[in-house]
Amino acid sequence: MTKRTSAKYKIDRRMGENIWGRPKSPVNRREYGPGQHGQRRKGKLSDFGIQLRAKQKLKGYYGDLTEKQFKRIYSEAARVRGDTGENLIGLLERRLDAVVYRAKFVATIFAARQFVNHGHVLVNGARVNIPSYRVKEGDVIEVRDRSKQMAAVLEAVSLAERDVPDYLEVDHSKMTAAFVRTPGLSDVPYPVHMEPNLVIEYYAQN
Repeated sequence: MTKRTSAKYKIDRRMGENIWGRPKSPVNRREYGPGQHGQRRKGKLSDFGIQLRAKQKLKGYYGDLTEKQFKRIYSEAARVRGDTGENLIGLLERRLDAVVYRAKFVATIFAARQFVNHGHVLVNGARVNIPSYRVKEGDVIEVRDRSKQMAAVLEAVSLAERDVPDYLEVDHSKMTAAFVRTPGLSDVPYPVHMEPNLVIEYYAQN
C-alpha cells in the first residue's frame, strides 16, 4: 500500500492548481506554494521543470503514487502499441482505486485507496483489496453489502462537484459500476489540464 507522503492540499498548493477540483482546496483562496518560502516570486520554469511539474501533477492526482509505481506504469505504457501518453492514461484509469473514485463510491482518490485496502470492494463478485489491481473491460465493481450504508459512501454519492464519466456504467442504487471501456485522455474528466506527452518526454530524457 502506497503511503501518502504529503497532505493532499499541500499537493494542490505545490502545483498551484486545484487538481481534484474540490471546493475546499486552499488554492481557491491563495495561489502561492506551501511553506515559509511559498510567496516568493516564481522563476520561469525550464523545459525540464515543465516536464517534471507535469509528471508530479499526474502522479499526485492518482493519490501521490510512488516514483517506482509510476515509472513502472509508464514503462508498460511505452511497451504497448499506440500512443504512449494515451496508454499511460488508460493504465492509470484502470487502477481499481481510480475506478472506485470515478464511480463516486468515495469522495477522494485517497479515500478510494483506503476503501479498497480495507476490503469494501468486490470485482466480479470476489473481494479485492489491492488498490493497484487492474480492472478489465466488462468487469463489474461493487461495494460490499455490509459497506453500502457507510456514511462516507452515502456522502460521496451525493457530491455535486463531479460527474461519473461515460466509460463507466454506474448504478448507485445497487452500488455497482461496470467498466465499459478503457478511456483516452479526452474521456477523463480532469478538473485541470493534464499533459501526459510532457511526462513521456520527461522519462525519455531522464
